Amino acid sequence: MYRSTNCGSLRIENVSQEVTLAGWIQKVRDLGSMAFIDLRDRYGITQLSINDTCAEEVRNMVSKLGREYVISITGKVVERSSKNKKIATGEVEVVVEKLTILSVSEVPPFTIEDETDGGEELRAKYRYLDLRRNPIKNAMILRHKMAKEVRNYLDSKGFLEIETPILIKSTPEGARDFVVPSRMNGGEFYALPQSPQTFKQLLMVAGFDKYFQIVKCFRDEDLRADRQPEFTQIDCEMSFVEREDVISTFEGMAKAMFQNVLGKSLGEAEFPRMTWADAMENYGSDKPDIRFDMKINNITDLAKGHDFGVFDDAEYIGAICAKGASVYTRKQLDALTDFVKKPQIGSKGLAYARVKDDGSVKSSFDKFFSPEALKAISDKVGGEATDLILILSGDKKQVLHALCELRLEMGEKLGLRKNGVFAPMWVVDFPLLEWNEEQERYTAMHHPFTSPLQEDMELLTTDPGKVRADAYDFVINGVEIGGGSIRIHDRELQQKMFKALGFTPEEAENQFGFLLNAFKYGAPPHGGLAFGFDRWCSMFGGTESIRDYIAFPKNNSGRDVMIDSPSPIFDEQLKELSLQIKKTL
Repeated sequence: MYRSTNCGSLRIENVSQEVTLAGWIQKVRDLGSMAFIDLRDRYGITQLSINDTCAEEVRNMVSKLGREYVISITGKVVERSSKNKKIATGEVEVVVEKLTILSVSEVPPFTIEDETDGGEELRAKYRYLDLRRNPIKNAMILRHKMAKEVRNYLDSKGFLEIETPILIKSTPEGARDFVVPSRMNGGEFYALPQSPQTFKQLLMVAGFDKYFQIVKCFRDEDLRADRQPEFTQIDCEMSFVEREDVISTFEGMAKAMFQNVLGKSLGEAEFPRMTWADAMENYGSDKPDIRFDMKINNITDLAKGHDFGVFDDAEYIGAICAKGASVYTRKQLDALTDFVKKPQIGSKGLAYARVKDDGSVKSSFDKFFSPEALKAISDKVGGEATDLILILSGDKKQVLHALCELRLEMGEKLGLRKNGVFAPMWVVDFPLLEWNEEQERYTAMHHPFTSPLQEDMELLTTDPGKVRADAYDFVINGVEIGGGSIRIHDRELQQKMFKALGFTPEEAENQFGFLLNAFKYGAPPHGGLAFGFDRWCSMFGGTESIRDYIAFPKNNSGRDVMIDSPSPIFDEQLKELSLQIKKTL
């Protein structure tokens, strides 16, 4: 028997018991007459003691031990004379009677500790060692607990977990597919699913009225901290439902997750709802962080007509009011100006106004504005004594984007985006379609199977750009955690949608004929949503990057540096697949 218990379970009540432990050596402290070993497994650390009462064989082995050696020991639990309150087992230690080296280890390339000396790329190369560290180990445990709660909740609501195919048909609408060549069907390709979307709709046609799956999905897209080429969704679909039914069901799941995983009650009240139009106008984002106020204010009418060209020549002028920030120095304001000038934000400059203690306003454009005009702007944005008003002007879409980023930056600087505070919400009534300038056609904002709102149905053929979708996104703290919609279940309406997207009847039939044919045989009204499971895990774990919550993630280049993938394949494999590599200059 390698172990009778684990390295995190021993307590003061276990004193005098004989136990067998196995694990990795975290640290050896050889003091000559006695030695201490910190033995670690995924459950915790137990201190081992080797003194002059131990067998000579055991004492002689101390000099042979090193960090990350795998050992098994048998010994007696005793009370520690010097207790360690930082670990759960800190009141006891085990006096070693027998010690067996199960596996030796080279000196690891970085320290296996919470605060490691290994850089990101080094730790990625040795991911199996990084996974031994508590922060990553705890991330995996959190992910497991969350998956368990999802399954428990959905099972209690009558959902069935059903697997859908991984090798599917490529449908190049939306993000890029990962394609897989078929050996048995030369010159033809599978695709890896970006989502099980059509399959879960087919399951609704099949009569499985409540489906879910914790499923791997794949997108060949540029990567960020919250993106990976392969990721996991909590994928769900329901039949005979309207939007309120779906939102109510999964709002309940979110509350259960917060309560059972984090121990946080979100109360009985419904989560706030906000239309897409209001979110964009007031926050410059379709995933607003509502932990703090600081809304965007349209001051175009108040700011124009004062012979200030920066404002007079602009399509749109917007402002945010940072409470208590009038004390910002010129150096701090210059830093904010540099921030909004970043290429990814794209503003040319920043105007500002301070609300003084007496309520009067002093601005960076004073010579163009009367005190009364400045006061009118301050009143519009809710300015009070000691507030700082930050103003951007230009193209409306760019200004709203820049003010969104500036608002988040100020929220950070003013301590308003607090860890451990959660503000979930739903964003609804998205545009169904958006115009693609490059392709000169409409594309689906979500996907081609999203139903228009009932009151906008007629606009689909007369004015597609004004159609709102029966869609909804679940947002927490400015992060989109999930999204979904009521689906089209009528063949004729689905054909109209494909037409609005610029599909010819032949193209629609070629790509989605299987779904259109299924609709001939009685498709129920249905809808659902999918949550980004990795993203939700990182939200609960209090970090921005999803990589720590994936056992073996890819880097920013989409590479797994541990196994050196992707990699070339042999010429024989290329020949079998009827493929030829053409090198580009």
